[in-house]
Amino acid sequence: MNTRRPGAPAGYDPSAFEPFAVTVDLAVFTVREGRLHVLLVERGQDPYLGAWALPGGFVLPRESAGQAARRELAEETGLSERTATALHLEQLRTYSDPDRDPRMRVVSVAYTALVPDLPEPRGGGDAARARWTEFGSLGPLAFDHERILADACDRVGAKLEYTCLATAFCPPEFTLGELRQVYETVWGVELDRPNFRRKVLASPGFVEAVEGPPRLTGGRGKPAALYRAGAATTLHPPLLRPEGRTA
Repeated sequence: MNTRRPGAPAGYDPSAFEPFAVTVDLAVFTVREGRLHVLLVERGQDPYLGAWALPGGFVLPRESAGQAARRELAEETGLSERTATALHLEQLRTYSDPDRDPRMRVVSVAYTALVPDLPEPRGGGDAARARWTEFGSLGPLAFDHERILADACDRVGAKLEYTCLATAFCPPEFTLGELRQVYETVWGVELDRPNFRRKVLASPGFVEAVEGPPRLTGGRGKPAALYRAGAATTLHPPLLRPEGRTA
């Protein structure tokens, strides 16, 4: 059957091409208790029934991939639409191996989201349940989601060097110690505290001081000053990760 859309050239027959579906997959990261975690959902239907996977789903006929990513994030995790809309979400890359999905030819547009620590999610849509899982303790994942997750982690680690993205992991007001913990967690290195503080405060627009009393951090030291994300989006100079210094 010829389903040529209005405005398509005369004689164009879309049925001449094999149909395929478009999905979105979401690699959502957060820092919990000093460790990097990723959001996973347990699949509630075949294929891969009962397996853990990245949240995601099919792009509907009248929505963009970005709109589908926000919708799926809210539906499959139980996060409110307001929370899902406010998250830092960026497109990672497209995965189009012909055999990546046993149902049919499926092309996936993957996204990466960075969020501050949130409550435990609730599964929804076609997900039986959802959970935060420590990145270093992941088992096998459905489809090609292990590859997507590895690519997303590499992207996030690289972007921390040249952008102000680390503040997306933090609450609206945070200490420099909390910000440093983001870098140490994602990079897997231990950073020199005075040097980190100097570099952050010397980067124009990276953070802004918050007026008011400092925060007690639970340690033996004095209360720490609070900051919020600044207006800058890139770091000048970049904050490069140290080599050969593991946490």
